[in-house]
Amino acid sequence: MPTSPPVSASSGSARPATLAEWLTLLETRHTKSIDMGLERVGQVKQQLGIDFSCPVISVAGTNGKGSTCAMLESIFLRAGYQVGLYIKPHFLEFNERARIGGASCSDEALLKVFNQVETARGEISLTYFEFTTLAIMKLLADAQLDVVILEVGLGGRLDAVNVIDADVAIVTSIDIDHTEYLGTTREAIALEKAGIFRAGKIAVCGDPLPPESLIKHAEAIGADLWLMGRDFNYSGDQQQWAYGGRELRRNSLAYPSLRGANQLLNAAAALAALEALQFRLPVGAQDVRTGLATVELPGRFQVLAGQPLVVLDVAHNPHAAATLGQNLDNMGFHPYTYAVFGAMQDKDIEGMIKQLAGRIDHWCLTELPVARAASVAQLTETLLAAGVTPQQTRDTSCTIEGFASPGAAFTNALGRAGENDRIVVFGSFLTVAGAMQARNTAFH
Repeated sequence: MPTSPPVSASSGSARPATLAEWLTLLETRHTKSIDMGLERVGQVKQQLGIDFSCPVISVAGTNGKGSTCAMLESIFLRAGYQVGLYIKPHFLEFNERARIGGASCSDEALLKVFNQVETARGEISLTYFEFTTLAIMKLLADAQLDVVILEVGLGGRLDAVNVIDADVAIVTSIDIDHTEYLGTTREAIALEKAGIFRAGKIAVCGDPLPPESLIKHAEAIGADLWLMGRDFNYSGDQQQWAYGGRELRRNSLAYPSLRGANQLLNAAAALAALEALQFRLPVGAQDVRTGLATVELPGRFQVLAGQPLVVLDVAHNPHAAATLGQNLDNMGFHPYTYAVFGAMQDKDIEGMIKQLAGRIDHWCLTELPVARAASVAQLTETLLAAGVTPQQTRDTSCTIEGFASPGAAFTNALGRAGENDRIVVFGSFLTVAGAMQARNTAFH
């Protein structure tokens, strides 16, 4: 795949002095926001001398990546290990992407590695994602950790994280998303995700219906493939659940504190990775129970206390929206549901709407602060095409209103909803982040 022309470093001019200034520069410097390929990233990685002396777990997938990473981090922390985590995107501060010992890294630590990447890249052009990924991997590699968890971004095979050879590679759910880069079928997308597998290393697939392309690729390269239902599984009742692996069984487990219908799939994949590493990183039964019971991750069916009830969910494709719909159905009765909804125009917006339309009474549509975002007019048109029709009477009400920002949309919903109603914020990380900021402002 051809690379973009080099963009000169800021030679002859002062480098940014703050993290915010660096991020502003990186957002505009590269000619493309997404530039698939590993050659440039690999060259800079070599210049930086990035090398992990501890086990590395990489996690790819369409949905469930963040939850799986958070569960692994929580369990390892409870077991007393020094844990590094790279997770994305962030909600309120960029620092959320880089965590050591369960805490976000400081501006000072990030500035140091940003400057190191800038020096190492020379004339090599890097996207915002590539530059920041290299910086965070350098930070984690130099931190003398016991285990590092890396969330893969778009795809897998050509994602910047894939310059690292992980000891265990996990692929969570596989569904249709990012079709312009990954393909239009589950088979094509699964093959891209399977690109993080390595010969002779553990490859875990948590999707209960793994595409044949993933299985064949793992076999072709000689990866040790662990499949849900064949090599590991789970069972449970209303009180507790159990994990069964190749050689290890864990009983009487607490349900993950992360809400949602698919979280046991994510938890089982995480426990399969733990089993694969049990001789290098032993973890006790109580550490697993406590880690799952206390794990936290913003924006994944996150239910906020108070009235009206607020649900934050970063669902941004039909598969995730269907899971969100199931979770909403399990919440009990609420007179009216308000949706704060903003999405990228390259997503299957109609597919998301169809999964949730029958559960939502009032739509608060929002613009998002990026060029890729669908406009309020586009969102409205898609809603109407899907059969969502505004009504005028309260008893049969359905309203559609547009707003300039997620914060404005959330504030409007908050002002209109009754104390027994609920507000659901979904469609994009940017939608949830904007609502979070508005809520923090309203309650502080």
